[in-house]
Amino acid sequence: MAFRIFLDTDVLLDFTLKRSAYPIVRRLMEWAINGRVQVFLSSAVLRDIGSELRKAYGSVQAQELLLALLASAQMIDAGYETVVNALQSRVDNIAGAISYHTALHHRLDYFITWDISLLGIVNPVLPVTTPIEFLNRHAGQPQRIS
Repeated sequence: MAFRIFLDTDVLLDFTLKRSAYPIVRRLMEWAINGRVQVFLSSAVLRDIGSELRKAYGSVQAQELLLALLASAQMIDAGYETVVNALQSRVDNIAGAISYHTALHHRLDYFITWDISLLGIVNPVLPVTTPIEFLNRHAGQPQRIS
């Protein structure tokens, strides 16, 4: 079975807006298409990406990009208890804390972000890593067996 990864807003914006890290995130998305990883995101992340895509491309193209993204991703969300846990955590980035705790609640394998405040989280249950670190760590490895 594939690694189950949560892609944070900043990582997905690199991909959808084709920013400087686009080639790196594109490789992650290729892994998703090939079944090597399963990508997860939340409605909050989708909303944040949608807002930026609408500004950059207009509503119609933003919707098309989001639908294409959803073809390679699964949606997860947080309940009350998960949000409370996130707000009581030591993470200053509230949106990031909620995303992290959502991924933790759903027992994902990795949380992938560029956000320095989230990269400081040390939790062996849900490691936080950059796209580059994740790709380098797993590039030569076969798919994870569950």
